[in-house]
Amino acid sequence: MSTRSGLLIGLAVGLLVPAAVVGGSALGADAAPAADPACKSYWVSPDGDDTGAGTERKPWKTVERARDVLRTTGHAGCTAVVNLRAGTYQVDKTITFDDRDSGVTYRSVDGPGKAVFEAGRKVTGWTPYKDGIFKAPVDISQPFYSLYAEGLGVYKGAATTARYPNRASDDKWAPYLRSILFDPTKEAVRDQLGFNTGDIDPSWDLRLGTSWPAQVTVWSGGSWSWFTDTIPMLDINFTKKRTTLVYPARYGFINSGGGSRYFVQNSLSLLDQAGEYYLDYPAKTLYYKPRGGTMDGVTVYRPTQTQVFSIAGASANRRVENLTLDGLTIQHTDFMDWYRYGWNGTGDSGFKHKYPKYDTQIELPRNRWGAITLTNTRGVKLTRLHIQQTGFTAIELLFANEKTTVSDSLFEHLGNDGIKVEGGWPGEGDVAHDNLFTNNYIHHIGELVPGDSAGVEIMNSGGNEVSHTVVEHGARYGISIESRPEIPNADNYTGGNTVKYVRLSHLAQDSGDTGPFYAYGVRNQPPYTPDAEVSQMIIDDANADPSMPDAKPYGVHMDFGGCGFAFSDIKVTNTESDPYHGPSAGPCDTFSNVSWEAGFDDSKMQYDRIGVLPSFPYEKP
Repeated sequence: MSTRSGLLIGLAVGLLVPAAVVGGSALGADAAPAADPACKSYWVSPDGDDTGAGTERKPWKTVERARDVLRTTGHAGCTAVVNLRAGTYQVDKTITFDDRDSGVTYRSVDGPGKAVFEAGRKVTGWTPYKDGIFKAPVDISQPFYSLYAEGLGVYKGAATTARYPNRASDDKWAPYLRSILFDPTKEAVRDQLGFNTGDIDPSWDLRLGTSWPAQVTVWSGGSWSWFTDTIPMLDINFTKKRTTLVYPARYGFINSGGGSRYFVQNSLSLLDQAGEYYLDYPAKTLYYKPRGGTMDGVTVYRPTQTQVFSIAGASANRRVENLTLDGLTIQHTDFMDWYRYGWNGTGDSGFKHKYPKYDTQIELPRNRWGAITLTNTRGVKLTRLHIQQTGFTAIELLFANEKTTVSDSLFEHLGNDGIKVEGGWPGEGDVAHDNLFTNNYIHHIGELVPGDSAGVEIMNSGGNEVSHTVVEHGARYGISIESRPEIPNADNYTGGNTVKYVRLSHLAQDSGDTGPFYAYGVRNQPPYTPDAEVSQMIIDDANADPSMPDAKPYGVHMDFGGCGFAFSDIKVTNTESDPYHGPSAGPCDTFSNVSWEAGFDDSKMQYDRIGVLPSFPYEKP
C-alpha cells in the first residue's frame, strides 16, 4: 500500500486404492501411502465403538481413541494407517496431535471427502416468529458467532448476521454507510465512529452496555480500504452523532477528509432480509429468515468449534513429523466475538523483539488459528481435503513449520484465508520454510473478514511453492507474500518463494491499493537479485465495488519492498487500474513475456497446465 510503510503493521493389508480417487499432482504430492504390510492398520467408523478392537469388523468410533492406542502401542519404523469409514464424525472438542503422533496417516478410506468432520450442530424446533422469520431454542453453554444453512436455493456460504444496510447479494459485502468527523479534534481516534443523521435509528434495539451488543464491521482508515474490523458497540450519542466502540479499530475512521465504510449488525431489529440470522444469546433463541418463507428443506448448523484439528509439537526442537490427514471433509467452524488485525502500535505485543514494528504486521494471538492449525511441525501432509464453511482461516501454519504439503484440496466459502503461513518475527530465527501448496482450488474467501483476506498468504516465510492453484472470488488478495519494508535482507525470511501455474480471478472486489497478486516488504535493500519466481500466472477481473474510495485494484501490486521477483509468462486482463504496479523505489524485479509490456507472446502461456491438474479429486466449482 502506498502509505503503508510507516503504518502496517490405511488401509488393511491387500486393500487397493482405485486410481480415480488418487489425487496426487505432477509435483509428487501423491495420495497418502497404503499401509506397510509389516504395520498394523486400524479402523474407525461413526457407528463404531471405542471399546472395540479397532479392526475392520470392529472399528472404533473416534479418532481420539485411535490416536491414544497408537501412542501406547508405538509404531516406530511403521507408517501406521488409521482408516476412517465414510460418515459424519461430530467434533465437540478440538482433536489434538503432538509429537507422539508422528508418522501416522489418518485417511478417508472410502474416498476423498467421505469422512466428514462436523464442527456444527443442527438447530431444530423451528416455529414461525413474524414477517417470514422463524425462531428456535438453542441449548448452549456458550455463544456462537457464525451460522450456516443448507438446502435448495440456500447460499452455501456463511449466513449473514442481521445488518444494516442489507447486502446487495449473498456474495457481496456492500453496500455500506460512511462515517463522518463528528468532532474536529477526534480525527485520529480509533474507538469513536461518527455517523450521519438517519444512518442509525434510535428505535433499534442495539443492547448497548450489555454482554451481547450490536457491532460494526468497518473498513477503518477512511480513504484507505485495507483491513476490516468487527467490533462491539459500547454506547451511542445521537446528539453528537457518534458511537463508542468496546475496542479500538486498526485505524481511525477519517483519513484525507474521507470517512470509513461500515455497516451495523447483530440486532433483531435489523433482521429483515432472507438469509439473515440473529442469536439472542441471553434468551437462548436463534432467529433466521429463510427464502420462500418456509424452513421446509432447510437445515441450519450452529458451530461448536473454531478448530477441528490442532497439530502441535512441544517446541521448534520437538516437532510433529510426517503426520498425514488424507481425504477428510471439515465444515462449519466458528468465527469470534470481535476481530481486528494486529496490534495497533510498535511494541504493543508487550514482548521484546528485534523489530517491534512487526507487532503491527502479525495477527493478534487470539486470532492465530484455522480449522486445521499447525505449530512446530515438519513434513506434515494435508492432502485431498475438502474444507468448507469456516468461520475463519482454513489452514494456519503458525511459526515453526517446514516441509508441509497441502495438496489436491478444495477450499470453499471461508471466513478468512485459505492457507496462511505465519512465520513469526523477523531476525529471530528462520523456522518456517520449504512448504508446498499445490493442486488446490480455493474460492469465496474472506466472507466474514473481507479485509486482508487471501487464498494463500505467506508472512515472513521463504522457500515455499504455490503451484497449480486457483483462487477465485474475494475482497482482497489471491496470493499475498509479505514481511515489512524496514527489515534488512539478512533478517527477512520471505525470499525465495515460487509461484507457478496459477489462476487468480474475481479478486480485489471490495478493497483498494491492492492486487490479486501482492508483495510487500520482501526485499528491502539492493542488490535486488531475484530469488523469487512467478511464472505461468493468469489474473483476470480485479474490479472493486464503486463505494471503495482507495486506489483502484491493480493486477500485480508490488508494494514497498516488493522486490527480488523474476516474472515470466504472466497474463493480466480486466483490471480497474494498471495491470502491474511496481515499488515506488524504482525497478527491482525482472520481467520476461508479461502482458503489460510490448511484445507479449500469448503462445508461451501453458494454459493446459495453469490451475488444478486433471488429477484433482473433486468436482471443480
